[in-house]
Amino acid sequence: MNPWRDPPVLTGRHVTLRPLVAEDRDALAAAAEGLIDLFHANVSGLRDPEAFMAAVFKERDFGRSMPFAVVTPDDRIVGLTRYMRMNEAHRRVEAGGTFYSSSVQRTGVNTEAKLLLLGHAFEVLGCNAVQIRTDWFNRASQRAIERLGAKRDGVLRSHQVMDGRVRDIVVYSIIACEWPGVRQNLQHLLARHEGEGR
Repeated sequence: MNPWRDPPVLTGRHVTLRPLVAEDRDALAAAAEGLIDLFHANVSGLRDPEAFMAAVFKERDFGRSMPFAVVTPDDRIVGLTRYMRMNEAHRRVEAGGTFYSSSVQRTGVNTEAKLLLLGHAFEVLGCNAVQIRTDWFNRASQRAIERLGAKRDGVLRSHQVMDGRVRDIVVYSIIACEWPGVRQNLQHLLARHEGEGR
């Protein structure tokens, strides 16, 4: 078994991250409802769920990504997250391509999902670094990434074209020696949500 090729099931109290399957399409599209028109979020592709899923699975099949359905304890799919830009030789991944249903934003879901993803990346995959990227205009996402403990590396200017708009991308990273402190921070943040029924 190669952990860089065989996706795990990662389970916490608030969420389980399990490999995305084709049958998740409709539930994923429902979770994205209300988010598709946010120009700075990366979910506009779900206007065509079939094409979106095909693109996600194409990246997975090339070994460049590992997509996960984000599932709550009551078995609701509330979002998507991925390892992207996977590079086993250089021990690097990006934790990204993430979105969550409005119903679970500002709960323990994102914090625990990141704790699970980062823990697997550093402790199982043996990563040297994990990147997190977001749109220049997505200030809420930037604040959330900084709250996790990631450090801002810089801005990739005119880096992508999405929906006809040229995007600047803000790049953050966590490196292996920082992981113990980031893990402690995430556990502290997560403790604030322990009373939630999610």
